[in-house]
Amino acid sequence: MSIKRLDCGSAINGKVLAEGCKHCIQGSKMVLLVTGRCETGCFYCPVSAEKKGKDVVYANEKKVLSPEEIIAEAESMDATGTGITGGDPLGVMDRTLDMIKLLKGRFGPEHHIHLYTSMIDPEKAVLLEKAGLDEIRFHPSPSVWGNMEKTRLKEVIDRVHIDVGIEVPAIPGMALELDALIKYAVSVGVKFINLNELEFSESNWDIMESHGFRIKDETSSAILGSEDLAIELMKNNRKAPIHFCSSVFKDGVQLRNRLIRRANHIAKEYDIVTEDGTLLKGLVYSDDLDAAAKLLREEYDVTDELMYIDKQKKRMEVASWVLEELAKDLPFKCYIVEEYSTADRLEVERTPLN
Repeated sequence: MSIKRLDCGSAINGKVLAEGCKHCIQGSKMVLLVTGRCETGCFYCPVSAEKKGKDVVYANEKKVLSPEEIIAEAESMDATGTGITGGDPLGVMDRTLDMIKLLKGRFGPEHHIHLYTSMIDPEKAVLLEKAGLDEIRFHPSPSVWGNMEKTRLKEVIDRVHIDVGIEVPAIPGMALELDALIKYAVSVGVKFINLNELEFSESNWDIMESHGFRIKDETSSAILGSEDLAIELMKNNRKAPIHFCSSVFKDGVQLRNRLIRRANHIAKEYDIVTEDGTLLKGLVYSDDLDAAAKLLREEYDVTDELMYIDKQKKRMEVASWVLEELAKDLPFKCYIVEEYSTADRLEVERTPLN
């Protein structure tokens, strides 16, 4: 098989791409973290501080407390699939099974669900399949990469009919172990192998530096040598179904497409969706938002479709093109803001208008 380069430096051997990855690339996959707890203890774990080691549930960027909130987040982006992650989802098995059944029950069997775990447990894999899981991705600890025959991976593949894959980071200095892992995985019949570019994160920075890793360049958080190792492994295992996922690909393609998809799905008539999936809107601040809305409506003929009072954030949202024209005449603080389309509406930029 030849190595084919994809967007943003990613690559693939032949035409094999996991079904879950297809949904991710399209931006139509919801990320469901069912717990931040994990017993494996990988030194490079990139899970953020507010999630790592904590028994919390997040749907994309939103911390959720009920099944209804999970469904609402999936609906907000018109999700065609879900990636269940952690921590380790198999550490909260009952919750994970309930989540799979919840999503399949609401969106139907065509809603693709894949799951990441470090526990290679055939009995749990069977239960996950019965609940409706479509694809399982094993992330074994680096300590067993060189002797995977001691794990129960083959038994899992023999007992389930769902897609079984391996997903691990390409760690510089572990070429021999990764090569052994790939060769064993292929020999027992895994459907795919994903090699991720190793990255610095806010929560792993210190320990990664202590291992002697350095960033590849000033524009990314990728580890120097990780991409080169992944491509070398692909060349040495040309018949293996390997996909290399670059650090830039995650942000430049996967995340961007998800933001665009969500923005287009939730945008109100007064929002402008940018090419990066952020939202542009005008903001008005007043001690009496109802009176402010009345003024815009009666004195300036602004229709209700072009403004909205957000009582939770204590602001009024107005079409940016309308507010730009009126701001100089209004007795309120007015701004144009650019926000992410995520549930937390992280602000990118704010420009005062008066």
